[in-house]
Order: sequence, then C-alpha cells, then structure tokens
Amino acid sequence: MAESMKGLKRTYRCGELTAANVGETVTVMGWVQKQRNKGGIIFLDLRDRAGILQVIFEESDCGAENFEKASKLRSEFVVAVVGKVTKREGAVNENLATGEIEVRAESVRILSEAETPPFPVEADSKTKEELRLKYRYLDLRRPDIQKNLILRSKITTSIRSFMAGEGFLEIETPILCKSTPEGARDYLVPSRVHPGNFYALPQSPQIFKQLLMCSGYDRYFQIAKCFRDEDLRADRQPEFTQMDMEMSFVDVDDVIDATERMVQKVCEDVIGLKVQLPIKRMTWNEAMNRFGSDKPDTRFGMELVDVSEVVKGCEFGVFTSALEAGGSVRGINVKGQAEMPRKKIDALVEFAKGYGAKGLAYLSVQPDGSYKSSFAKFMTEEQLKALVEAMDGQKGDLLLFAADKLKVVWSVLGALRCEVARQLDLIDNDKFDFLWVTEFPLLEWSEEENRFVAMHHPFTMPMDEDLQFLDSDPGKVRAKAYDIVLNGVELGGGSVRIFQSDVQEKMFEVLGFTKEQAYDRFGFLLNAFKYGVPPHAGLAIGLDRFVMLLVKADNIREVIAFPKVKDASCLMTDAPNVVGDIQLKELCIQLSEVQQAEE
Repeated sequence: MAESMKGLKRTYRCGELTAANVGETVTVMGWVQKQRNKGGIIFLDLRDRAGILQVIFEESDCGAENFEKASKLRSEFVVAVVGKVTKREGAVNENLATGEIEVRAESVRILSEAETPPFPVEADSKTKEELRLKYRYLDLRRPDIQKNLILRSKITTSIRSFMAGEGFLEIETPILCKSTPEGARDYLVPSRVHPGNFYALPQSPQIFKQLLMCSGYDRYFQIAKCFRDEDLRADRQPEFTQMDMEMSFVDVDDVIDATERMVQKVCEDVIGLKVQLPIKRMTWNEAMNRFGSDKPDTRFGMELVDVSEVVKGCEFGVFTSALEAGGSVRGINVKGQAEMPRKKIDALVEFAKGYGAKGLAYLSVQPDGSYKSSFAKFMTEEQLKALVEAMDGQKGDLLLFAADKLKVVWSVLGALRCEVARQLDLIDNDKFDFLWVTEFPLLEWSEEENRFVAMHHPFTMPMDEDLQFLDSDPGKVRAKAYDIVLNGVELGGGSVRIFQSDVQEKMFEVLGFTKEQAYDRFGFLLNAFKYGVPPHAGLAIGLDRFVMLLVKADNIREVIAFPKVKDASCLMTDAPNVVGDIQLKELCIQLSEVQQAEE
C-alpha cells in the first residue's frame, strides 16, 4: 500500500552524499534499483537522477515494521528512506560515486509500488530500441540517458550565459508561420478559422530573425524548435532544436568569432574540453577536393588524390570514358592494406555503389614491390609506376580509385574513406576536431527542377568579387556562407544575408522566380527591406547534434527526451494517429481512402 510523504522533506539526492556526510541523519528518496535480502540484513540500491546509493536495513536499526516493508521492495518501487550516513563496512565500490558510504536505514515509506518493468532499467541497455522507445518514460530513468539530458541542460545554460554576456537578446519567434517551400518539405497545420488555408511549422526562424535585424534588435539568439518533413537519419529528426543567432553591422569574421568563443565556453563548461582558437578554416572547394565532403572528418588522413592527368593516356576504358565525358579519376591510399582479402574489397565495391559508383578500381603494391590490380593489363609498367607515385604508394599499400562525374567521385570516395577508417579503427574517438568550411557555392543545379536552387537559402550574400557572374555564370558564384563541422558532422551553418534590394531581386531572378512570385512568398521581408535594413549575418547550430557529439552517442535519439523513430512516428504515444470526423469537418478537410498494402 502506497504511503504519503507525511511531511518528510528530501535533504539530499542519492548521488550527492559523500564521506563528508558521515554521521548525518538524512532523508533520501528515489527508485529501487535492486534489493538483496540476506536474511538478517537487506541491501537496497536506491537510484535518482544524481546516482545510486546503497541503503542497509537491519531490524536492530529500523525496527520490525520497517524491516518487513523493506523485504517487500522490488525494482522501480518509489521509496523515502530516513537513516544515518556511515562509512561502508565492506570494500569500497569504485564504480559508484557514493561507493565509500552507505545509509543505515531507520525508517522507510513506500510512496509508490511498481509492476515488473518490461526491461531492466540500467545503463548500457541491450534492450531493443523499439521496446525502449515504447516505454520511453522507463528508458529515461537509465543513468546514461539521464546523464545525456543533464549535459544537454548544462549546454543550454552555458549558451544562454555566453550570449547574454555578449549583448544578445533572447527573442522567441512564431511556430505557426506561412509556408515558403524552398528547401525541405514543410509540416502543414490546417486553419479552422480560415477554411482551406494552412500554417506551416518553421524549418528555421530565418525570415523572422532577419526581420528582427530590420527592427533594430542588433543581436538576437534563440534556442529554437524547428520542423522539417524529411527522411530521418541517425543525426536527424522531424522536430529538432537549434541554437539560432543573428547579428547586425557584421561580416563573416564577426559571426565566426562569436560562434567560436561560444563553442569554446560550452565545451569547457560541460565536459572540460579546451578548444583551441581560432578554429582552422577550409574553403568548400578545398574540402571537396581533399576529402570528397563539405563536412569532412579530419581526424584521419586518407585524402583524395586527383590522378586524371596521370591516367588520361592509358587504355583502361573505365578511366578514359569518364575523362572523355568531362569527369574525373581520383583515388585514396589505404596504407598497409595490400593484403586485404578480395572478399573485403568486393564489399567496399558494393558500398561504393550505394553512393553512385559503377564500381571501384584497385591496385595493391605487394611487399616485393610488384603490383596486383584489377586494371594492370590496360596500362604499361611506366603508367602503373607513375600512378603509384602520384598516390604516394609504398610497399604494402592498397589504392582504390573511382572514375565518374566529379560530383559522383567526391561522393563515393568521401564516404569510402570514412567507411574504411571505421573498419580499420583509424579514428580517434576521444578527439574533437572542429573545422570551418567556407565559400560554399551560392547555387547548385537541380536536374529535377531544371533550374538553379540556393545551396543554403535565397537570402545568402554572394562573395563581393563574384557578383559579376550572377548573370553570365551563376554556377561559378561563391557565397558568404560558412559551416562549422565537428568530427565529420555538420554542427551548424550560416551566412551573410543579402540586404540590398537589387541583389535580392537578381537572386530571385536567377532562381527562376518572377517578381510577383517572390513577393507572394517573401513579400513581408522584401517590404521590410524598403524601410532601412542593416548589413546582417547569422548562424544556427544543431543543439541535438552538438549534444550527441559531446556525449559520444551514436544516435541523436539518445539525447532527445521523446524522439521519433525512422518513419517519424512516436512509439510511446502512437503519434501520428487518426482524428475524428468532427475535427476534420471543422477544418473543412475530407480524406481520400488510403489503400493498405497487403502483408
């Protein structure tokens, strides 16, 4: 039978007690981790968010009634214990922060009983994620998940402290917005009072924070909830949180400087990591050519090497046909792996095909200096030697090559170097390698839409020296855009914004919008620009990803209290779900029948 607290007040959390508390009578409350009845003595592990504490029940200390109650305790019962802190009589438990002490109970109250949970509430759970997420309220009791969420709270506290000290104002922007579909899909919300019309949930506060700059709030930030209806990955959710900022009267270096110092403070505050400033920078073009990625993992080498000039005269059709079509031939050197089994090489070929490759060419430099290759018969000894030298190949190295359109080659080798590094354990998981990637292309060509689309968004300022190419060669224009990368993951990004009306109109023209279309979508911003707009720039950092990386979690779901799964559903609440006909009628919505696929 559950009891009330009857005026009891908790004096400490379980994990807060130390040897300094020996001799004190304390009141602790929490969940029973486990109970061990040794006959005349009962050992209880009591758990709360601060940690685990061992409690000892002996009838001589707590009396027959309390000893009887303690004997009935099971996992996840919620109890209150009054007792005296003593030094452990047995060996110190090095695995517990409270391992030097224990509490000798004088009384216990059962505040809530519990059914047997569907899985053990313990760190490093081996329970399937689907079951854990169905019972997320139990999963959140696990010490490792609690540690992640506590650290997340510390991060936001540190961010707010830094931003306030730098003169930023925390301002909330709307959640119900106008749909401006230029990027990921919007989540739409039907309006009851405006039948047939819809709000959109914000993909970011982008337009509103620019309007705040127009309004004179020259330093804004927000811990903002954002929404994107897109396919999920390990580092992506349909609803996510970002640390959003915008600044007036600034350029690229000002935003980078503020962001670097904020990141430095957060890392030192929450995990004791000292980030050296300035963080190294690399242009987008250099990142793609060296690593095949605009978010390169620079904790290891294995950089891409362009061998197009070296192989252009050979008779290997895979190489020559790619070059004749305007493509490229590039490779990576997997040091010391010349003896990699053919089965593993074939698996790498299949992996590369998943990124658009038609195949992979390989050449291994044997310990005796001879070559073993999938294409050696199509090249002379001199050509092979020149190729190996270009790749800095040494005895024992395995060289892997991709030949295709440059975009495909980058994608294939960029992913392949990371996969090989993971397989060969070349990545230092204790290293935090920050990097700025700058000077992104302003635009990229969309085959699907047969037009240029903005690589970031349509308000990004071109590099001053590239403005001249907006009409003649739009694909050549670089943007004043910058991403901050951590260990091969895009942590966040931003840009200097267009604030001159003529440049903004030209940008919309290049993107294929008529003036009417531009004003239909973004008229409130363009009209605001007519009344005096300062130069401004900003950035957003993915808070969920930042926490994930700092706690070294494999999945973003481990640092979000109530995450969705891959199909954007919530296993715990069974959302999304059907709604009643009355609600649909109020919203003037009629559903077409959905044919369920047969099992």
